[in-house]
Amino acid sequence: MFEIRIHGRGGQGVVTAAELLSVAAFAEGKDALAFPTFGSERTGAPVTAFCRIAERPIRSREPIVEPDALIVQDTTLLHQVDLFGGVGPEAYVLINTGRGLDELGLDEFAASRFRPERVVTVAATELAREHLGRPLPNAALLGGFAALTGVVSVEAVANAIRGRFSAKIAEGNVAAALAAAEAVREGRTVRA
Repeated sequence: MFEIRIHGRGGQGVVTAAELLSVAAFAEGKDALAFPTFGSERTGAPVTAFCRIAERPIRSREPIVEPDALIVQDTTLLHQVDLFGGVGPEAYVLINTGRGLDELGLDEFAASRFRPERVVTVAATELAREHLGRPLPNAALLGGFAALTGVVSVEAVANAIRGRFSAKIAEGNVAAALAAAEAVREGRTVRA
């Protein structure tokens, strides 16, 4: 089983990202389960969503404590919430930012704790603004996640997006996801 934990803020599409990821996994013949956890339901409040992907039926409905992948949609949470709790040295870490880990104060931490090729930053908010016209990083991050981990294909992510949103919004989100995937594949992201 592959477990993903997504952190962000209300209004950034954190819950939608987990749902889209589960739909992409289902489309590829896998079992998947997505669910959120959050406190006060308001824009800007910290939100965590989870997604499990497996080759067989998933029975666990518990929050993911030791994720195989961590997606951080909002860097303002880096020093407010224990985002890295339970994240092991083999985990994938994808952070939404155009800045380097050194600028985030994470370079030494990441280098001592994770495999460098598995820690990537991608400017998902900027890609969303460029392709969608709105600062919603979730779809772009899913494209980056697919390229980084290979757990689901970028094509399955694109199809899940198209199935969820109307044509114009879907195509903007798909373009952002494809751009993020390409950036990860070509190494145009910042790695640890």
